[in-house]
Formats: sequence, structure tokens, C-alpha cells
Amino acid sequence: MFISKRIVMYGTRIFSGLILACLLFPLGLWAQDANEIVHRADAKYNGEKSAYSEMTMTIVRPKYKRSVEFRNWAVTGSDVLTLVTAPAREKGQSFLKSGNNLWSWNPTIQRLIKLPPSMMSQGWMGSDYTNDDILKESSMVKDYSHRFIKTEMQGGLKCYKIEMVPLPQASVVWGKMMIWISCDEYFEMKCEFYDEDGNLVKTHLASMIATFDDRMLPSVMEIIPADEPGNKTLVRISRMKFNIAIDSNFFTQQNMKRVK
Repeated sequence: MFISKRIVMYGTRIFSGLILACLLFPLGLWAQDANEIVHRADAKYNGEKSAYSEMTMTIVRPKYKRSVEFRNWAVTGSDVLTLVTAPAREKGQSFLKSGNNLWSWNPTIQRLIKLPPSMMSQGWMGSDYTNDDILKESSMVKDYSHRFIKTEMQGGLKCYKIEMVPLPQASVVWGKMMIWISCDEYFEMKCEFYDEDGNLVKTHLASMIATFDDRMLPSVMEIIPADEPGNKTLVRISRMKFNIAIDSNFFTQQNMKRVK
């Protein structure tokens, strides 16, 4: 049966166009959905409205190891208050983020200190866990653009690998972050933190999935600095509750001194 060259060429163009669309569509889809993936992972860990947690942080150094226990109250994307409960010599120290203000309270010397933004990248309580990690000064949802890179295995789970670059107006600590979020449950399984020159500063690795309140989450976070061999910090979650009622007066300088 005779088929004109024009029809063949026209059909070939349609077929080629369909192939091109199929190749390009997932890229556009991922670029759009990367924001939603990060948002869902953030809400899973921090709660849709608020969260309360109890954790133990173990600081590991080549010549010593010590632990700090603390409690944390947070309104998602807003205020945070952290209270150290052990060891005895540091018990009662508290840290507050309220609005754009950051404070620390030391009951031993009865001193309230306002923390400058330059301290956000420093280790909290001498650990590899930064002040920005504990006080959540920056938001990985609001302060970064998100770009899907690929899917790959991390911690035994298939994960979305997403690049996070600070928005021009954002005041953040990191020059870039790479995060691995599990495809099924939106666990934050790994995160790499880079400085403004593109150098790797530290890596967070999550493990030990457990049930807290109404959801499953990794219960252990290992923080590994890139340029300090033998150093690491382990953060273990013992309890978490989500979307609890927290009075707005809770996040005040006065409450920092009396919270228990």
C-alpha cells in the first residue's frame, strides 16, 4: 500500500515530539514537586503546627565523650524554646528563638545573652549540632529553592536527592544543602551542608526508624564534620509529640528562666 512521504514525515515528527515530551515532562514535574517533597518532609519532622521533643545528644571526640539531654518546644516556622535537663552542671540553660531574636539563659551566672546571627553556624553546647539546627533560625521550606537531582538509595531506602540553594533575600548559614528524602515516607535520611565556596562542612545521617506519637521517624541523627576526623555528634530522640497546644506566652524571656 502506497503511503506518501509527506504523511510519513508528519508521523515521524509527531512521534519524535512525543518522545521529547516524555523525556522533558518528568524534569519539569520534578522541578515543580521538589518544593512539595521538602515541605512534606519538614512537616513530618516538625509537625504541621507544633512539636515537642526530648532528646539526648552525645558528643564524640578522639579523647573524650559526653552527653547532654534536652527538651524542645517549637511552633512550626516560628518560635522555638530549648531547655537543657542534664548533666547537672548545665541543667537549666535555655535557648529561645522568638521572632527574629535569639537568646540564651545561663542560670549559674544569672545572665541572659542575645545571640548574633554570626553565631548560628557555631556548635551548640560544644557539639557538631549548630545553633541553627537547634533553634531552626532558617527554614528549609521558606529560605531555599529546591531542585530535584535524581533518585538513589540511602540508608536502605529509595530517596529523592534534592539540591537546596538559598533564596537571594534569605539570611541563612549555608551556601547550599543537598538532602535525601525517602520516597515512601518522606524521611530526611541524609543532608550535606556546604559553605558559600561550595566546600562540604558537615553531613547528617539518619537511622533507626521508630514510631513517635502519630508517625514514624528516624530516631537517631549522626552529625559528621567534614574536616575533623574522629569527631561526630549523635542525637537520639526518646519522645516526640506533634501539633500540641502551646500558649504564645510560652516563648518569652521570662519563661526561659522558669521553664522545666
